[in-house]
Amino acid sequence: MKVVVAGAGRLGKKIAQVLVAAHHQVALLDSDEERVAELRGQVAAELITGDACEPTVLEHAGARTADLIVIATGQDDTNLVAGLLAKRHFSVPRVAARVNDDENAWLFDRHWGVDIALPSASPLVSLMEEATGATDTVALLRLSKAGVDVIETAITDRSRAAGQALSGITLPAGTIVATVIRGGQPTAPAPELLLEPGDEVLLVSHEASEREIHAAFQ
Repeated sequence: MKVVVAGAGRLGKKIAQVLVAAHHQVALLDSDEERVAELRGQVAAELITGDACEPTVLEHAGARTADLIVIATGQDDTNLVAGLLAKRHFSVPRVAARVNDDENAWLFDRHWGVDIALPSASPLVSLMEEATGATDTVALLRLSKAGVDVIETAITDRSRAAGQALSGITLPAGTIVATVIRGGQPTAPAPELLLEPGDEVLLVSHEASEREIHAAFQ
């Protein structure tokens, strides 16, 4: 999938890292030249300096052939204008835009070209699943030099792990549970902790694949 991420702040940077880790083609742009320069070597995406509200900038980033554009700047007006431009001018199939101020959430709909509104307070895995339509297991970060993957899997009503204690789940070799995110807050992964729909389980592994993690929990 070809993705353009506009806004290279904390959220935009993490989204780009997740998408690159999942082997998508990613262009990350920001109007702050210094911020873009700092990201060189940190994010394996095409880095572009420019204003997402400028058609020439979005076109340079690949908007004409993008499958998804994620507008993740810290300004709601910028996110709305850029989202509308992406949808109306470039006919991007899927446009996701960050909502910084909850009072503006009602604006983030298809009238403004936004297919998916991304509340900034939501856990990252939920944002990514909503934006990309990805499966419920997402590689968040690949520490290739150390040979370690950090993987997060979401528990739903259909998950085989729902209602089970962590101690009752057989994990792949070389895998540990780092934390369980419940209600947006990390929870200590005690063996007796019962998993609930809505939980997000963060695991660290140097051997397991995403498919194996998915099989263990889903």
